[in-house]
Amino acid sequence: MRPLFRMIVPAFPGDNIFTRQAKRTTALGPILIATAANKLLGWRVEVVDENNCPGAPKDENGLLDHVALQKENPATAVGFYCGLTSTIPRVWDIADFYHRRGTFNIAGAWHAHYCPEETLQNDIDVVVHCDAEEAIRQILSGLGKENFLENIPGISFLQNGHFKTSAPKIDQVFGLDPNLSNLPFPDFGLLKYARIKLYPISRIKGCSGNCEFCSVKEKPRWASAEYLFETVKWLVETRKAKRFFLVDDSLKEDLAGATKFFNMVADRYGDRLDFSIQLWLKIAENTEFLQAIKGAGVRRVCIGVESPIDEDLRAMRKGYNSDKMLEWLKILQRYAKTHIMLIAGYPVKERDVFLSAEKIVKRFRRFIRKAHPDSVHVMLPGPGVGTDLRKRLKEEGKLFSEDVVSWRYYDGRFVLFRPDDNMSLQELQDLPLKIMSRFYHPLSFVRVVIKTIIFPLDFFIRGWKNWHRGWTREVVKSGGYLLMRKWKTRQQVDKFIEKLEDR
Repeated sequence: MRPLFRMIVPAFPGDNIFTRQAKRTTALGPILIATAANKLLGWRVEVVDENNCPGAPKDENGLLDHVALQKENPATAVGFYCGLTSTIPRVWDIADFYHRRGTFNIAGAWHAHYCPEETLQNDIDVVVHCDAEEAIRQILSGLGKENFLENIPGISFLQNGHFKTSAPKIDQVFGLDPNLSNLPFPDFGLLKYARIKLYPISRIKGCSGNCEFCSVKEKPRWASAEYLFETVKWLVETRKAKRFFLVDDSLKEDLAGATKFFNMVADRYGDRLDFSIQLWLKIAENTEFLQAIKGAGVRRVCIGVESPIDEDLRAMRKGYNSDKMLEWLKILQRYAKTHIMLIAGYPVKERDVFLSAEKIVKRFRRFIRKAHPDSVHVMLPGPGVGTDLRKRLKEEGKLFSEDVVSWRYYDGRFVLFRPDDNMSLQELQDLPLKIMSRFYHPLSFVRVVIKTIIFPLDFFIRGWKNWHRGWTREVVKSGGYLLMRKWKTRQQVDKFIEKLEDR
């Protein structure tokens, strides 16, 4: 039987803002890598997503049972998606399991890229830094040959216990093929067990921004608008896909191409398809683009607003201040539902005025009330691997080391550094939930009932679209309230803070 390459998306360490959505979608990168590997003669390929595998065998902890997987269909080589730092402890656990069974283990994406030596010391045989769609084929083709890794560009590995890398710069991702239009369409048929309702798609890699908290430092490249349109068309025709999430963080890199793509979608499908996208706030000034997304059926835009406090924005290097943010958001709300993402308690090196936790909560709540978004996500600052923020906090002696705060806590819900003297660890830990508690409130359950009862009158006065948007907003708020209650219990969080205060 032909050897099997299994690509694994590791499970989240607990409930978070992405948990519910993850059960309806998957990460795009592993699908693209598996698609490329599947073009290779002599190999079978599959993808398993531990966050979306309702029909898969489970172990005593409710996680994917890899013992059963190996017994049923043993893998020769295993790929690990290391794009989210909070899932890294799970990667190490699974890698240990497969290593003891003699598989060849491959890791890629941002955490492995920035921490290759740590990754290789945890039962991984090779770390891929470059575009893995090409590298995976070279690795699998050479598997079993002597010293085959030495001739593959863009990877790191251990040789006789010594770290070796063929990446020209370990802090820089590069592409083996600058033309992303050459990539095959993602084959979601390789994904086992999962139920896909929301299809991730992409045409842009990299970002020209310089945000302090972001680890994406890759020079932007993109595929043509035609490539992305053909991808959508192919998914509609072969999988009856209707809902899509454009995962590109920075559409501004080729706004003309993005506009062309959405116009192509509108010409072919009208607004019958459902798109969610991520936007740079300042794009609200481009009316042509906004009209294009409305015509193509973009239902939701996710916006990294980050903070209503100008000092925070300057420290983050966002490139704008808070003066026009509300104006831009109101423009965007005319075209789609808005989901805004904020970072509370950002560590600024030098402040003119130190705000107390109470004042920060009031500033954020006031901004959210005025912005009137459809949904909100507030998180704590994340000094992720490869970010300038992490480097600065280390130099200032504020960052907690990994032996104190393990990687599993890097999901935006936990304190990862010592705040300024004007705020305690507990106050910083409490900021996101205190801010969101006014938005995600139990009164939303009552509002859902009221809006349902007054539907005939409201429909007659304001029409279906306005009523439905208001009703949906309250349903989302009700779900957000339940999710917040499911997050770490008070006792668990207190124990986490107590451990930090002892350091």
